[in-house]
Amino acid sequence: MLEKVLPHPMLKAKPNLESRIKTLKRDWAIIYDMLSGKDNSDFGWDEHGQVVVTIDAMWNSYIS
Repeated sequence: MLEKVLPHPMLKAKPNLESRIKTLKRDWAIIYDMLSGKDNSDFGWDEHGQVVVTIDAMWNSYIS
């Protein structure tokens, strides 16, 4: 069905999937470091919202 709509697609699945996996690995590493790294004990995980939480001062320190 896709071939009828896009007879000559320019996108290839493999490079796009590899790029997405690389992005997910990078994002996972950042969150893992926030939650389990030393000096980051103020970070926590909100099960209801599925987000990392901390006080504003800690966010500002981590970003800079």
